[in-house]
Amino acid sequence: MMDKNIFHRNELLAQKVIKGLESRNMTGYYAASREEALAIALRLIPEGASVTMGGGMSVHEIGLAEALKSGPYRFLDRDRAEDKRAAMLAAYDMDFFLSGANAITEDGVMVNIDGNSNRVSAIAQGPKKVLFIVGMNKVCKDVDSAMKRARNVAAPINAQRFGLSTPCAKTGSCMDCKSPDTICCQFLITRFSRHAGRIHVILVNDSLGF
Repeated sequence: MMDKNIFHRNELLAQKVIKGLESRNMTGYYAASREEALAIALRLIPEGASVTMGGGMSVHEIGLAEALKSGPYRFLDRDRAEDKRAAMLAAYDMDFFLSGANAITEDGVMVNIDGNSNRVSAIAQGPKKVLFIVGMNKVCKDVDSAMKRARNVAAPINAQRFGLSTPCAKTGSCMDCKSPDTICCQFLITRFSRHAGRIHVILVNDSLGF
């Protein structure tokens, strides 16, 4: 069980992040648990909606991916698609694109790094709505610290998870490499949404993803 002081701190910090998101034309929500995060997500996604996702672990960890696969939704599972390129391209015309975030600042700026770049490109443009599931472990003070987290925490763990031969997979920290296996190909900083109502962020009082 989470210490009540950490719980209260996360709740207060989440409200600060949500205000930052609102100032950037994005919508934020706070979930006290994974179960509450799942309930919020399912309220946002109407039955019959077309939905797909990148490789975000956080979406799986709150049970959202499984709920969509088994529920009344048109869920495109990229991992099971015979033609993965076609599945990635189809994401741009979906009602919802689901993602985690590598990091988010206290004032609502999100930082994401991608290898194939299908995830960051779909976040930037294409799907009608983008829904982020973000654990409070991803909150950083500013863009500089968010970038450092993305490169030195998220990227090495993901490189290890995918069995890639990168310097960070061996050392545990970013070596600013140009390895053929690098997953740090594209960096996306989402500081504002031109389209109101497109980007939604559920902040979860838990440690999710990497």
